[in-house]
Amino acid sequence: MKAKLSSYFRHSMTILFVALNVIPLLWILRTAFVDKQYTLDLFRLVPPTLANFKNVFASAPFATYFLNTFLIITGIFCVQFVLVTLAAYAFARLDFYGKNILFVLFLMQILITPDVLIIPNYSFLSQLNLVDTRLGIMIPYFASGFGVFLLRQTFKQIPYELEEAARVEGMSTWGIIWRIYVPLSKPSYIAFAIVSISYHWNNFLWPLVVTNSVEHRTLSLGLAIFAQTYETGAQWADVCAATVAVIAPLLILFFIFGRKIMESFTSSGLK
Repeated sequence: MKAKLSSYFRHSMTILFVALNVIPLLWILRTAFVDKQYTLDLFRLVPPTLANFKNVFASAPFATYFLNTFLIITGIFCVQFVLVTLAAYAFARLDFYGKNILFVLFLMQILITPDVLIIPNYSFLSQLNLVDTRLGIMIPYFASGFGVFLLRQTFKQIPYELEEAARVEGMSTWGIIWRIYVPLSKPSYIAFAIVSISYHWNNFLWPLVVTNSVEHRTLSLGLAIFAQTYETGAQWADVCAATVAVIAPLLILFFIFGRKIMESFTSSGLK
């Protein structure tokens, strides 16, 4: 009897927790697709409309924000892909003096939040005249301690005999990395890509500090400024429509590749 009551309690708490997280999302979705006059009339069934989205894109340059965010996350991940792969291979397979100490120091990047480094990063970019540029937003995130740690653990699980056989066949170190280690570590790369893309898609503080012009704003920053301009008028329909437009790409990717995403995290050992 106690076991059943405990099970019912856990299930009830799970349902309550899900409801508390889903209900606000459902309200945002509904408000984004209804006419402004029915925003607070939650029990009225009204036909959906795209007028709110048209108003949002006409009121703010969200197309520019989307382009900037896409270019930034793509540039960051491409550089991370190369640097993380090479660093992970070096820590996993090469023997050099102080490797373990250097690896520990490198992992300390995970313990340091990016917010702590805002002032030195901004000072460094100012000297390079990269403030208020897309490259200035990207540079501090080119190195990833998390990515190096994740792929190092994956590379160490790949049988070393494969590399020895490849060397016997005359394959170079570059060929071994890109033809053996990278293809066999695909789940880990997918998991890392998900973490990197989702983080930089939602990154707010660093773009706020380093950008001054509309031409270089990202989606998260643009959404915050847009919501603030509508704060006094309580235009919830427009704010919700802008929010849905910002989060829609990540939601669509998750619903389409949800199972693949879960498999990637499972295979890579992330929890």
